[in-house]
Order: sequence, then C-alpha cells, then structure tokens
Amino acid sequence: MKRSREKAASELFAALYPRLAGWCRRLVDDDGTAHEIASEAFTRLWARWTSVEEPRGFLYVTAANLVRDHWRKLERERRAMHRVTSEAAVRPHPEQADPSVRLLVQSLPERLRVPILLHYYADMPIREVSVLTGRKEGTVKADLHAARELLRVHLRRSLDHTP
Repeated sequence: MKRSREKAASELFAALYPRLAGWCRRLVDDDGTAHEIASEAFTRLWARWTSVEEPRGFLYVTAANLVRDHWRKLERERRAMHRVTSEAAVRPHPEQADPSVRLLVQSLPERLRVPILLHYYADMPIREVSVLTGRKEGTVKADLHAARELLRVHLRRSLDHTP
C-alpha cells in the first residue's frame, strides 16, 4: 500500500511539477520563487494525500494561494519602502544616515521582535504566530501594534534628529 502510494505521488510529481512550476514562474517572474511555490504546493498535497480527491486541482489552487500571498508580501514591502523613502525625502538630513529598519527591529525587546519577524519577515498569519509563540491572537496583535509604534517613534526620532 505504502509503496503504491509513493509510486503514485512520484508519478504525479513527474507529470505535473514542470508545468506547475512554469505556471508559477509566469505569475511571479522569478525562477527560485516559482520553484519554492510549486514545491510547497506538492508538500501540502503530500501531507493531505489520502484525503485529496483531485490532486491536480488541489495543487493549482494551493499554488494560486501561495502566489497571492507572495504578491501581497511584495506589495507590503513596496508600500513600506515607499513610506520610508517618502518620509526621508520630506525630511532629509544629510548629516545623519537613514536608520536601518533591520537594526531598529533587532533593537526591539524580544517580546515584540519575535512577532514582527514572524509576521512581517516570515509572512506568517497572526494565527500561526500565536501558535508558535504560545500567545493568544489578541496578545500577538497588541504586540505587533506596540512594536510598530516603537519603530515609528524610533524612525521619526532618527529622521528628525538635528545635531
């Protein structure tokens, strides 16, 4: 039974992976990301192998959801970069270098830093951050809010700083 299950999965992978990865490639315009998405879709299929009736449909729906998540992440990064660069353009201070957001995030207390890293950098939903940190979803939301406020204050202070 297990041998035939593995053989069926292997045959399905050989038949569908190239086409799925190519489809993802056209959507995300990056080979590495496309292969990550296609591989993740197969990993999720394998985890539910016995309960999925239509593997091909499951793969494409899962990949589409992962592509959408990728696009959302890119859009959040684009908006964040736009905010940071437009704030810097409004208040330029050549005598002081722009603060590094990464360094500011690293300076946060661990209680606030971990949810920021998981939610914004690892693109995990609040529910997953809650499970991983062992905190209630409301607590994670409050921590994310507190961290964003601290980062906002630090960024303003750094940008407004006059020698």
